[in-house]
Amino acid sequence: MKNYTVKQYQESDFDSWNTFVSQSKNATFLFNRHFINYHGDRFEDFSLMVFEDQKIVAVLPANRVGDCIYSHQGLSYGGLVYKEKLKLASVITIFRLVLSHLNKNNINKAFFKLLPSIYHQKPADEFSYALFLAEAQLTRRDALSVIDLSKPFRYSKIRLRCIQKGKNNNLIVKEEDDFEVFWNQILIPNLKARHHTKPVHSLEEIRLLKKRFDKNIRQFNVYFEDKIVAGTTIFESENVAHCQYISKFEENENFGSLDFLFDYLIQEVFASKRYFDFGNSNENNGKILNKGLSYWKESFGANCITQDFYEVATIHYSKLENVFK
Repeated sequence: MKNYTVKQYQESDFDSWNTFVSQSKNATFLFNRHFINYHGDRFEDFSLMVFEDQKIVAVLPANRVGDCIYSHQGLSYGGLVYKEKLKLASVITIFRLVLSHLNKNNINKAFFKLLPSIYHQKPADEFSYALFLAEAQLTRRDALSVIDLSKPFRYSKIRLRCIQKGKNNNLIVKEEDDFEVFWNQILIPNLKARHHTKPVHSLEEIRLLKKRFDKNIRQFNVYFEDKIVAGTTIFESENVAHCQYISKFEENENFGSLDFLFDYLIQEVFASKRYFDFGNSNENNGKILNKGLSYWKESFGANCITQDFYEVATIHYSKLENVFK
């Protein structure tokens, strides 16, 4: 039996955490402490690290709210992070110890939003299987629209017409180093008017993250006669180009601006990526599908994958004690 121990992350672990994450098979730059810590004032961090003797074998980005932990509410996805060498039985054993550790620290429930499989460097569903064994309950399922760029895909006729419309309007796409024009003239007004909300990231926060992850966070704007009419913010990981924000100037709906933009991104900028992820088209915790938005993404050749959200009682660590033959 290997000697695993669980401890809570401390600032002195900053470098060792980041080194481990960079070598893991199921992590992206969002798990880097430079990303997690940018909004540290909003969350009570309760990230965990698992050691075999003095060697890190797994980490869990997490925050605490009362008697619950979440993985992590400030991130798009989470879960147990580990390297390729860690075997399935070890992941199960480690998850049992994590649940036991949480239970002993008066945390009754743990909530996990899983990293979609397209972001894995190699197959990494060991944690999903461990959740099943622990009788975790599926609480939400989002439908993501994804293009597998390594396989043939086809635009619909209406997308082709709209792309041509963008060309006829002499639209120009520019990659920008700053986010102010898109945030203040397009994104913030649209979110306020249509959804009575605001971006998850403030302008100051996205600028800070851009400085920390210059190659991973990219902004593309569309201009008509030198005036911005649309844009998207891309979070780029090793396998995936993910659309974090998509928005356009509503009065220019007939310009073909977004179609023109995404054709350029898919066919040129990110053509060498494995996947292009438009994100989900869901509301109400996955219970409602925005049919029009989903169709728009699918008409580029995207298909559906799912992202699952689970809840598990920490007392269920006992259910992982007798699962090996």
